[in-house]
Amino acid sequence: MAELVHLEVAGDGVGTIRIDRPPVNALSAEVLGQIDAALDLALGDERAHALVISGGDKVFAAGGDIKEMMTLGPISATDYISFFQRVLTRLEGAPMVTVAAVNGYALGGGCELALACDLRICADDARFGQPEINLGVIPGAGGTQRLPRLVGLGRGKELIYSGRLVDSQEAAAIGLVNQVVPAPEVTRRAGELAATFARGPLVALRAAKEAIQAGIETDLATGLLIERQAFASLFASEDQKTGMESFAEKGPGRAEFAGR
Repeated sequence: MAELVHLEVAGDGVGTIRIDRPPVNALSAEVLGQIDAALDLALGDERAHALVISGGDKVFAAGGDIKEMMTLGPISATDYISFFQRVLTRLEGAPMVTVAAVNGYALGGGCELALACDLRICADDARFGQPEINLGVIPGAGGTQRLPRLVGLGRGKELIYSGRLVDSQEAAAIGLVNQVVPAPEVTRRAGELAATFARGPLVALRAAKEAIQAGIETDLATGLLIERQAFASLFASEDQKTGMESFAEKGPGRAEFAGR
Protein backbone atom coordinates (compact mmCIF):
# COMPACT_ATOMS: atom_id res chain seq x y z
CA MET A 1 0.00 0.00 0.00
CA ALA A 2 1.37 3.41 -0.96
CA GLU A 3 2.09 5.85 1.85
CA LEU A 4 -0.32 8.66 1.01
CA VAL A 5 -0.54 10.30 4.44
CA HIS A 6 2.41 11.22 6.64
CA LEU A 7 2.53 12.04 10.34
CA GLU A 8 5.36 14.00 11.91
CA VAL A 9 5.56 15.17 15.53
CA ALA A 10 7.95 18.06 16.15
CA GLY A 11 9.77 18.94 19.33
CA ASP A 12 7.44 21.90 19.92
CA GLY A 13 4.51 19.54 20.51
CA VAL A 14 2.91 19.99 17.09
CA GLY A 15 1.88 16.95 15.11
CA THR A 16 1.40 17.38 11.36
CA ILE A 17 -0.75 15.07 9.25
CA ARG A 18 0.10 15.71 5.59
CA ILE A 19 -1.78 14.26 2.63
CA ASP A 20 0.49 13.29 -0.27
CA ARG A 21 -1.50 11.96 -3.19
CA PRO A 22 -0.51 13.88 -6.33
CA PRO A 23 -1.67 15.65 -8.29
CA VAL A 24 -4.63 17.03 -6.28
CA ASN A 25 -4.79 14.97 -3.06
CA ALA A 26 -8.12 13.37 -4.00
CA LEU A 27 -9.64 11.79 -0.92
CA SER A 28 -10.07 8.15 -1.83
CA ALA A 29 -11.11 5.48 0.65
CA GLU A 30 -7.45 4.51 0.94
CA VAL A 31 -6.45 8.09 1.80
CA LEU A 32 -9.24 8.33 4.36
CA GLY A 33 -8.09 5.08 5.93
CA GLN A 34 -4.57 6.42 6.23
CA ILE A 35 -5.82 9.70 7.73
CA ASP A 36 -7.74 7.60 10.26
CA ALA A 37 -4.60 5.61 11.06
CA ALA A 38 -2.55 8.81 11.38
CA LEU A 39 -5.13 10.15 13.82
CA ASP A 40 -4.74 6.98 15.87
CA LEU A 41 -1.00 7.56 16.07
CA ALA A 42 -1.30 11.29 16.80
CA LEU A 43 -3.89 10.82 19.53
CA GLY A 44 -1.75 8.12 21.12
CA ASP A 45 1.47 10.13 20.99
CA GLU A 46 2.11 11.92 24.29
CA ARG A 47 4.35 14.43 22.49
CA ALA A 48 1.51 15.73 20.24
CA HIS A 49 -0.35 18.57 21.98
CA ALA A 50 -1.73 20.30 18.87
CA LEU A 51 -2.33 19.11 15.32
CA VAL A 52 -1.88 20.60 11.85
CA ILE A 53 -3.65 19.11 8.82
CA SER A 54 -1.87 19.89 5.56
CA GLY A 55 -1.92 18.98 1.91
CA GLY A 56 1.51 20.37 1.18
CA ASP A 57 2.54 23.49 -0.71
CA LYS A 58 0.37 23.15 -3.84
CA VAL A 59 -3.10 21.88 -2.97
CA PHE A 60 -4.92 20.99 0.24
CA ALA A 61 -7.41 18.48 -1.18
CA ALA A 62 -9.49 18.96 -4.32
CA GLY A 63 -12.31 16.69 -3.18
CA GLY A 64 -13.28 13.07 -3.14
CA ASP A 65 -12.10 10.55 -5.71
CA ILE A 66 -14.78 10.93 -8.40
CA LYS A 67 -13.75 7.82 -10.34
CA GLU A 68 -14.08 5.79 -7.15
CA MET A 69 -17.47 7.31 -6.35
CA MET A 70 -18.77 6.53 -9.85
CA THR A 71 -18.66 2.84 -8.93
CA LEU A 72 -21.00 3.27 -5.95
CA GLY A 73 -24.68 2.46 -5.63
CA PRO A 74 -27.05 3.57 -2.87
CA ILE A 75 -25.96 0.88 -0.42
CA SER A 76 -22.23 1.14 -1.04
CA ALA A 77 -22.51 4.95 -1.06
CA THR A 78 -23.97 4.78 2.43
CA ASP A 79 -21.01 2.74 3.66
CA TYR A 80 -18.52 5.01 1.87
CA ILE A 81 -19.86 8.28 3.20
CA SER A 82 -20.41 6.84 6.69
CA PHE A 83 -16.69 6.07 6.85
CA PHE A 84 -15.83 9.55 5.52
CA GLN A 85 -18.07 11.14 8.16
CA ARG A 86 -16.62 9.00 10.93
CA VAL A 87 -13.03 9.99 10.12
CA LEU A 88 -13.85 13.71 10.02
CA THR A 89 -15.91 13.49 13.19
CA ARG A 90 -12.93 11.86 14.92
CA LEU A 91 -10.78 14.76 13.74
CA GLU A 92 -13.33 17.30 14.93
CA GLY A 93 -13.47 15.61 18.33
CA ALA A 94 -9.70 15.38 18.81
CA PRO A 95 -8.85 16.58 22.34
CA MET A 96 -6.17 18.98 21.07
CA VAL A 97 -6.51 22.14 18.97
CA THR A 98 -6.42 21.37 15.24
CA VAL A 99 -5.35 23.78 12.49
CA ALA A 100 -5.90 23.31 8.74
CA ALA A 101 -3.04 24.69 6.62
CA VAL A 102 -4.72 25.33 3.26
CA ASN A 103 -2.76 25.95 0.07
CA GLY A 104 -4.46 25.86 -3.32
CA TYR A 105 -7.84 24.18 -3.52
CA ALA A 106 -9.98 22.88 -0.65
CA LEU A 107 -13.01 21.60 -2.52
CA GLY A 108 -15.76 19.12 -1.71
CA GLY A 109 -14.33 16.61 0.72
CA GLY A 110 -11.24 18.79 1.01
CA CYS A 111 -13.34 21.70 2.22
CA GLU A 112 -15.14 19.34 4.61
CA LEU A 113 -11.76 18.19 5.94
CA ALA A 114 -10.81 21.81 6.65
CA LEU A 115 -14.20 22.46 8.27
CA ALA A 116 -13.59 19.61 10.71
CA CYS A 117 -10.55 21.47 12.09
CA ASP A 118 -10.83 24.09 14.82
CA LEU A 119 -9.01 26.81 12.86
CA ARG A 120 -8.08 27.42 9.24
CA ILE A 121 -5.04 29.27 7.88
CA CYS A 122 -5.06 29.71 4.10
CA ALA A 123 -2.91 31.07 1.32
CA ASP A 124 -3.90 34.29 -0.41
CA ASP A 125 -4.54 32.30 -3.58
CA ALA A 126 -6.56 29.52 -1.91
CA ARG A 127 -10.03 28.53 -3.09
CA PHE A 128 -12.79 26.86 -1.08
CA GLY A 129 -16.06 25.33 -2.19
CA GLN A 130 -18.68 22.60 -2.01
CA PRO A 131 -19.25 22.00 -5.74
CA GLU A 132 -20.97 18.63 -5.31
CA ILE A 133 -24.26 20.01 -6.63
CA ASN A 134 -22.63 20.23 -10.07
CA LEU A 135 -22.16 16.45 -9.95
CA GLY A 136 -25.81 15.85 -9.13
CA VAL A 137 -25.15 15.11 -5.46
CA ILE A 138 -24.68 17.08 -2.23
CA PRO A 139 -21.87 17.36 0.31
CA GLY A 140 -21.93 14.17 2.35
CA ALA A 141 -19.01 14.36 4.75
CA GLY A 142 -20.34 17.17 6.91
CA GLY A 143 -20.57 20.08 4.47
CA THR A 144 -24.33 20.60 4.81
CA GLN A 145 -23.94 20.67 8.60
CA ARG A 146 -20.59 22.30 9.42
CA LEU A 147 -20.54 24.99 6.72
CA PRO A 148 -23.86 26.67 7.70
CA ARG A 149 -22.89 26.46 11.36
CA LEU A 150 -19.65 28.29 10.57
CA VAL A 151 -20.69 30.95 8.05
CA GLY A 152 -24.42 31.25 8.77
CA LEU A 153 -27.48 29.56 7.34
CA GLY A 154 -28.07 31.90 4.40
CA ARG A 155 -24.47 31.94 3.19
CA GLY A 156 -24.13 28.20 3.72
CA LYS A 157 -27.23 27.49 1.65
CA GLU A 158 -26.08 29.80 -1.16
CA LEU A 159 -22.65 28.19 -1.38
CA ILE A 160 -24.03 24.64 -1.31
CA TYR A 161 -26.91 25.33 -3.71
CA SER A 162 -24.69 27.15 -6.24
CA GLY A 163 -21.52 25.12 -5.86
CA ARG A 164 -19.49 28.26 -6.50
CA LEU A 165 -15.93 28.69 -5.26
CA VAL A 166 -14.87 31.23 -2.67
CA ASP A 167 -11.50 33.02 -2.81
CA SER A 168 -9.39 33.67 0.25
CA GLN A 169 -10.63 37.21 0.83
CA GLU A 170 -14.29 36.21 0.77
CA ALA A 171 -13.50 33.18 2.91
CA ALA A 172 -12.02 35.48 5.54
CA ALA A 173 -14.89 37.95 5.29
CA ILE A 174 -17.54 35.30 5.95
CA GLY A 175 -15.59 33.59 8.73
CA LEU A 176 -14.69 30.47 6.79
CA VAL A 177 -10.98 31.00 7.54
CA ASN A 178 -9.22 32.62 10.46
CA GLN A 179 -6.15 34.02 8.70
CA VAL A 180 -4.96 34.65 5.15
CA VAL A 181 -1.21 34.70 4.56
CA PRO A 182 1.10 34.61 1.51
CA ALA A 183 1.24 31.12 0.05
CA PRO A 184 4.88 30.38 1.04
CA GLU A 185 4.05 31.15 4.69
CA VAL A 186 1.00 28.91 5.19
CA THR A 187 2.74 25.86 6.62
CA ARG A 188 5.03 27.91 8.86
CA ARG A 189 2.22 30.12 10.15
CA ALA A 190 -0.08 27.16 10.85
CA GLY A 191 2.74 25.44 12.72
CA GLU A 192 3.49 28.56 14.76
CA LEU A 193 -0.16 28.98 15.67
CA ALA A 194 -0.47 25.33 16.65
CA ALA A 195 2.70 25.63 18.75
CA THR A 196 1.17 28.43 20.83
CA PHE A 197 -1.64 26.06 21.78
CA ALA A 198 0.74 23.12 22.27
CA ARG A 199 2.54 24.99 25.05
CA GLY A 200 -0.66 26.42 26.51
CA PRO A 201 -2.96 25.20 29.29
CA LEU A 202 -3.89 21.90 27.63
CA VAL A 203 -6.51 20.90 30.18
CA ALA A 204 -8.35 24.21 29.82
CA LEU A 205 -8.08 24.16 26.03
CA ARG A 206 -9.57 20.68 25.94
CA ALA A 207 -12.39 21.78 28.25
CA ALA A 208 -13.08 24.85 26.12
CA LYS A 209 -13.27 22.75 22.96
CA GLU A 210 -15.57 20.20 24.53
CA ALA A 211 -17.86 22.90 25.96
CA ILE A 212 -18.10 24.73 22.64
CA GLN A 213 -18.80 21.62 20.59
CA ALA A 214 -21.31 20.15 23.02
CA GLY A 215 -22.99 23.48 23.70
CA ILE A 216 -23.50 24.50 20.09
CA GLU A 217 -25.65 21.42 19.54
CA THR A 218 -28.11 22.27 22.30
CA ASP A 219 -30.15 25.13 23.78
CA LEU A 220 -28.56 28.02 25.67
CA ALA A 221 -29.58 26.86 29.14
CA THR A 222 -28.05 23.42 28.59
CA GLY A 223 -24.98 25.00 27.04
CA LEU A 224 -24.50 27.19 30.10
CA LEU A 225 -24.75 24.11 32.31
CA ILE A 226 -22.06 22.38 30.24
CA GLU A 227 -19.88 25.48 30.52
CA ARG A 228 -20.42 25.79 34.27
CA GLN A 229 -19.45 22.17 34.91
CA ALA A 230 -16.35 22.45 32.71
CA PHE A 231 -15.31 25.70 34.39
CA ALA A 232 -15.63 24.27 37.89
CA SER A 233 -13.77 21.08 36.99
CA LEU A 234 -10.68 23.08 36.00
CA PHE A 235 -10.18 24.18 39.61
CA ALA A 236 -8.87 20.69 40.27
CA SER A 237 -6.09 21.14 37.69
CA GLU A 238 -2.47 22.08 38.22
CA ASP A 239 -2.66 24.50 35.28
CA GLN A 240 -5.39 26.54 36.99
CA LYS A 241 -3.23 27.05 40.05
CA THR A 242 -0.18 27.82 37.94
CA GLY A 243 -2.06 30.30 35.77
CA MET A 244 -3.65 32.24 38.61
CA GLU A 245 -0.52 32.32 40.77
CA SER A 246 1.53 33.51 37.80
CA PHE A 247 -1.03 36.23 37.05
CA ALA A 248 -0.98 37.44 40.65
CA GLU A 249 2.83 37.48 40.83
CA LYS A 250 3.94 38.44 37.30
CA GLY A 251 0.91 39.71 35.42
CA PRO A 252 -0.93 38.20 32.44
CA GLY A 253 0.57 35.96 29.77
CA ARG A 254 3.64 34.69 31.62
CA ALA A 255 2.54 31.36 33.00
CA GLU A 256 4.35 28.18 31.97
CA PHE A 257 1.82 25.38 31.96
CA ALA A 258 2.48 21.70 32.59
CA GLY A 259 -0.69 20.48 30.87
CA ARG A 260 -2.05 18.88 34.03
